[in-house]
Amino acid sequence: MSAIDDEMRVEVIPTLPSLDMAVTRQFYGDVLGFNVDIHATDNYLIARKGEIEVHFWLTDNEELCRTTSIYVRGGGVDGLYTEFAAAGVSDLGAYELKPWGMKEFHLLDPHGNLLRFGRIPAEESGSESAAPEDTGQVD
Repeated sequence: MSAIDDEMRVEVIPTLPSLDMAVTRQFYGDVLGFNVDIHATDNYLIARKGEIEVHFWLTDNEELCRTTSIYVRGGGVDGLYTEFAAAGVSDLGAYELKPWGMKEFHLLDPHGNLLRFGRIPAEESGSESAAPEDTGQVD
C-alpha cells in the first residue's frame, strides 16, 4: 500500500498563494516537473512530484506570495537540485552547506513564493549524520 492510500497516515501539506493559476500550473508542471493534473480549477491547484505535494489557492494579494515559503527536506533533494539546474530553473540558489548544518538550495516561483530544499549532509562514509541541533533561530 502506498503512503497516499494509508487511511491512518496524517500529513501536513503546504498551501501556497497563486496570483495566476495558469502561470502556477505551467511553472510547477512544465519547469519543475510536478504532476498538475490531479486537481486544477480556476482557483485551486494540487501539484505532486513523488512524495512532495503542494496545493495552491488563487489570490490577488502579491504580498502573500512574497512572504510565503515551504521547506522540503530529505535525501532526494540532491536529485531535485540536479534536475532543476538541468532544466534551467531561474532564481535557483546554490546548493551549499549552511551554517546550521544543512545542505540547502532555494528557488522562487513566478509569484515570489520561496521554496527551500535541504538535507542532512551525508558523511564521507555515505551514512547520514545526526540532525543539526535546533537553536530556535531562523536564518
